[in-house]
Amino acid sequence: MTTAKMAVSSRTNSTSRSIGGGIVNGILYAVLIIASVVQILPLVWLLFFSLKNNQEVFNLPPFSLPTKLRWENYESVWSQGNISKYFINSVWITVVSVALTILLASFVTFAITRMKWKLRPFVLGLFMVGMMIPVHSTLIPLFNLFQKLHLTDNQASLVLSYTAFNLPITIMILLGFYYALPREVEEAAVMDGCSVNRVFFQIVLPMTASVIVTAAIINMIYNWNEFIFVNTFISSDNLKTLTVGVQNFVGQYTTNWGAIGATLMISILPILLAFFLLSNRIVEGIAAGSVKG
Repeated sequence: MTTAKMAVSSRTNSTSRSIGGGIVNGILYAVLIIASVVQILPLVWLLFFSLKNNQEVFNLPPFSLPTKLRWENYESVWSQGNISKYFINSVWITVVSVALTILLASFVTFAITRMKWKLRPFVLGLFMVGMMIPVHSTLIPLFNLFQKLHLTDNQASLVLSYTAFNLPITIMILLGFYYALPREVEEAAVMDGCSVNRVFFQIVLPMTASVIVTAAIINMIYNWNEFIFVNTFISSDNLKTLTVGVQNFVGQYTTNWGAIGATLMISILPILLAFFLLSNRIVEGIAAGSVKG
């Protein structure tokens, strides 16, 4: 009798746990679905917005389809609104800045985690302090500096600014991953006669590919969407990026809202595409970078 009661009690507890687990999973899925809908709705609204004219923008409900899908909004901003030039400028500045930031951050992180030198803690502290400096407080000093260097109205000023401000956060992302890397592989390579350069480029960099992708995506989002530096340092229309170029569709008396929506939609597509293609590597990099050896 005692054994039978224990078996019944065990089955009851197991059933209760399964029901409780099902409820928890159901609540979790519901929360994730709601969060996904909240994130997707602005994109849907922007897509509908970009296919409307001014009258439909103000008279139709926000999430309603226009009476006619005006794909010509995209064609006009690309061919007539100089958006193609702004797009190329954004791609060029973003790619160069991200590549330079990742390379320099990898050098610094390798030196901090793998080499022994006296000023290592001090240099690391300087980079961490750099994360606390507000971007807006540097606009006037940077403008004066670039003016003396004849870099105002030059895309090099944007590349240098983005690289400098993204270095601290990129180093912080890479640090946790570098500390967790096994040193045995590097030590074996050194014993076989590998130089420091070969160890870094042929062993360490390939091992850190996942966290580098994560850092690159974070840098890409910041550089692609940045507005203040472009608006401050660049005055020539043919050197501007998408974030500033959208202002061309805002007139003194009239504003082409459909063209603005089309421009904004074009500007977010590269970010969405990069995230969908590299989402698995991003998750791997975040998980790996959170472990410190």
